[in-house]
Amino acid sequence: MIPAYRHAFNASFTQEKYDRLRREMIARCGMDVPFALCETPCFFPNSLVERMGDDGKALIRQLVDNPDYHARSESSIPVRFRVANEAAHPMFIQVDFGLVRDAAGELQPKLVELQAFPSLYAYQPVLAQAYMDVFDLDPNLRYFLGGLDSASYKRMMNDAIVAGHDPARVVLMEVHPEEQKTRPDFALTEKLLGIRTVCISKIRKQDRKLFYEEDGKQVPIERIYNRAIVDELERKNVKLQFDFRDDLDVEWAGHPNWYFRISKYSIPYLKHVSVPRTWFLDQLPEVPADLENFVLKPLYSFAGLGVVIAPTKKDIDAIPSDKRSEYILQERMNFTPVVETPHGATKVELRIMYIWLDELVPVLTIVRMGRGLMMGVDQNKGLAWVGSSAALVAK
Repeated sequence: MIPAYRHAFNASFTQEKYDRLRREMIARCGMDVPFALCETPCFFPNSLVERMGDDGKALIRQLVDNPDYHARSESSIPVRFRVANEAAHPMFIQVDFGLVRDAAGELQPKLVELQAFPSLYAYQPVLAQAYMDVFDLDPNLRYFLGGLDSASYKRMMNDAIVAGHDPARVVLMEVHPEEQKTRPDFALTEKLLGIRTVCISKIRKQDRKLFYEEDGKQVPIERIYNRAIVDELERKNVKLQFDFRDDLDVEWAGHPNWYFRISKYSIPYLKHVSVPRTWFLDQLPEVPADLENFVLKPLYSFAGLGVVIAPTKKDIDAIPSDKRSEYILQERMNFTPVVETPHGATKVELRIMYIWLDELVPVLTIVRMGRGLMMGVDQNKGLAWVGSSAALVAK
């Protein structure tokens, strides 16, 4: 995207350097990284990343500052997962953009989706720094946003997640964390903040308090950094020893209700130049004649599960009427391939990651590169110079 950086990187790339990158990530994470690691970072101009950061903030504030939307989105929270004492705003939010070149030849960010749920907040800066170190890149490139650096970012993460508690009483809560592809992030979060990763099924309740076991002792939980996805809880029929609806003596580092309020459920309510046309399936005025230009998405799934690109009318008709409110039909954006690689021009999806304490701040990015129909790892298997990457921003 910045030709001078791109050409220099491609010219100096070797397989030996990439192999070293993988070894470095194993060493820095303390384990293998079980997903595709792209051969290259992406070089973004500051103006474009700042625009995406501002667009994402505008979208988030459209929802959070709108009492009518707050009332409407009550119905998005399943009764059995409705948690008491909801915070006034989410703490961790992700906004994903693709890039589309307009008629004037300018790249325009277009919303893919947004989610009030944590992402790879510990892993991503480690990956970006590994690219910088292994490939000996320009030290003036940066990967933190919002005026942050490594030290101030660590303080912000500590304020958000630990929040003055004993780290031993703060847990990263996940479903079978040892099975998750994101487990390197869990290990790095533990290293960064001193907290514990605990399987949600092993957390037990006594009176109003929650506990986990360590070295045969029951340790009280005072604060939860929740990484457990409801869709996975239900799909795997995970049995819990507590109920989300309980009146619990625990704090949430990111209140769980916002996972539902700001999600694919939100997109039909957004009005912004970056937002593609989107309808709830049960509110679709008529089925578009050009369905090849649309995507059918379930509201609450991750990693592309259940997504149908270019659905047929038969696909739509197959969804029962009582489930149609749980799907959206979204205009499909044809992302412009913008990164030159030895395997051809490649598309990027850039995630702006926010933390909202006193104010809403963009802090980091995640980049996914791909040449498949979708940007996920599963849709780009067998391809080179695709997968998880990092954005390096020119000052």
